[in-house]
Amino acid sequence: MKTNSSNPKIRAIAKHIHMSPHKVRRLVDQIRGRSYEQALMILEFMPYRACNPILQLLSSAAANANNNFGLSKTILFISEIKVDKGCFFKRFQPRAQGRGYPIQKPTCHITIVLNTLSKK
Repeated sequence: MKTNSSNPKIRAIAKHIHMSPHKVRRLVDQIRGRSYEQALMILEFMPYRACNPILQLLSSAAANANNNFGLSKTILFISEIKVDKGCFFKRFQPRAQGRGYPIQKPTCHITIVLNTLSKK
């Protein structure tokens, strides 16, 4: 894949996160388009369980930018972040008279694309 050296796009992907995509999108909408440092602050102080995997993925993407491109974390911002629906874990809940009711436990895939702030 060819990247533009003046403005590289840094990606990080987390797959099969054990959470509903609807609950994760609630948080993703809050940090979309923000700088790396603002997104860290927002995620650290929100009380939701979905904050932890997003926080880990965001720090992983920033580490990719630092190691692969030599970029400082202070000039990064979230240019694109999306949450896709993953496969369901299928389980059964025992019910009366020997029946089993199916339970579908949802998963999601989170993709973060970071970009650098252009100084004009």
